Amino acid sequence: MSELLQRISEAIHSRQLFRRHERILVAVSGGLDSTVLLHVLHQLGPMNRWRLSVAHLNHCLRGRSSEADERLVRGICKKSGLPLFVERADVRQLAKRQKLSIEMAARKARHDFLARAAKKEKIHTIALAHHADDQVELFFIRLLRGSGGEGLAGMKWRNPFPGVKGIELVRPLLGESKAALREYAAANKIKFREDATNASLDILRNRIRHELLPLLKGKYQPALSKVVLRLMEIVGEEAELAKGLAEGWLQDTNPSRPKQSFSQLPVAVQRHCLRIQLLAGGIAADFELVEKLRLNPDEGLTIDKLASVPRSVSRGPDGFIHMCQSDPISFSHESCHLSLGDSAGQAKFNGIGIAWQTQSRAGMKLPKRRPGTEYFDAELVGSRVVLRYWQKGDRFQPIGMLTDVKLQDLFINQKVPRALRHKLVVAETEKGGIFWVEGLRISERFQLTESTKRRLQWQWKRD
Repeated sequence: MSELLQRISEAIHSRQLFRRHERILVAVSGGLDSTVLLHVLHQLGPMNRWRLSVAHLNHCLRGRSSEADERLVRGICKKSGLPLFVERADVRQLAKRQKLSIEMAARKARHDFLARAAKKEKIHTIALAHHADDQVELFFIRLLRGSGGEGLAGMKWRNPFPGVKGIELVRPLLGESKAALREYAAANKIKFREDATNASLDILRNRIRHELLPLLKGKYQPALSKVVLRLMEIVGEEAELAKGLAEGWLQDTNPSRPKQSFSQLPVAVQRHCLRIQLLAGGIAADFELVEKLRLNPDEGLTIDKLASVPRSVSRGPDGFIHMCQSDPISFSHESCHLSLGDSAGQAKFNGIGIAWQTQSRAGMKLPKRRPGTEYFDAELVGSRVVLRYWQKGDRFQPIGMLTDVKLQDLFINQKVPRALRHKLVVAETEKGGIFWVEGLRISERFQLTESTKRRLQWQWKRD
């Protein structure tokens, strides 16, 4: 038995990845990693009484190359006498239909195909060919995306199939480098195909593989893979500890002993407590949301902002999350038409008082800004304006910005509460240009300049 075969056999048994007499579905793409995996399991199969089947999905992305991958896998299975399950997927069409990247669409197609094949044959274990180099690349992908401890821990040797009950994913090659797999393939004359897309630098993983990792190994740490894999193991174990403590705290309902308060828990455990609850409620537990909840008890935070009925979430002082649907807020179509004329005037519009005065610019200095008062170019504003509420689709160009933007985006950036946005008043010219929004900067298009002949003094006050 070769050294690699021996190491993988020991890893399988020490980590209890497979049971004797187990039925295993092996995902085989035709590349180096998966063909070596199939060869290894086929070699170890008789002594463990495993029953192997093979699954291959033709993504139809590379024309003749995809067809050649399928032919190779069919040939291997025919020669080995292994059952084969093959499907074809129009990944480009799937990506277009579901508005996904090609990479994400291909992953989803594989996920669905493997689940179908395993369920159809009542197989509960799927073997995948991820190896140590994949782990290192994944570490840097997630590091660059700002993942936490669980993400940086990488792939597990064995874990439940996401979203599919009763099926587990197993990775027997996770301790082996790609160089070791290539050496094994050469020694055993294993045929495989190279995927040309692995060289494309348009894909982040490939840029990490071909640019970042060689730089780090050559200039900073020759033993980079070893160091990163060790770090992933340490980070993963610590994340598991924090998660386990959080789960224990959440499940502790024993009234006979005092329970540690949420505020006294270590910060890492607090974050896991909140993440667990958010994920259970189907809410993406990003770091910003978790931190807002952790640091601000009883403060309601709106999520699903673009939904017709948004939800709000808050954390009580006891550490438990409360979720509710926000009351739908409709757009008000009330309005008030004003005729500014050449002098002064005032009006009232649903709780806000407006006063205006048209002044000659002759000999006047540019005014200093005062609360509740703005100045505009009177000729650009015109003599007739409309007071109304913000409407969906409204656009506005704040002073200092080069282009106009959606008012909704401005409100979000300025952290204006959703309920308050619908109460803010805007002023619009007869031609439809918004020159003033209550609480925001004035419009770039209507500001005073050195060429302004008449200026409009605009004052407002809430009751």
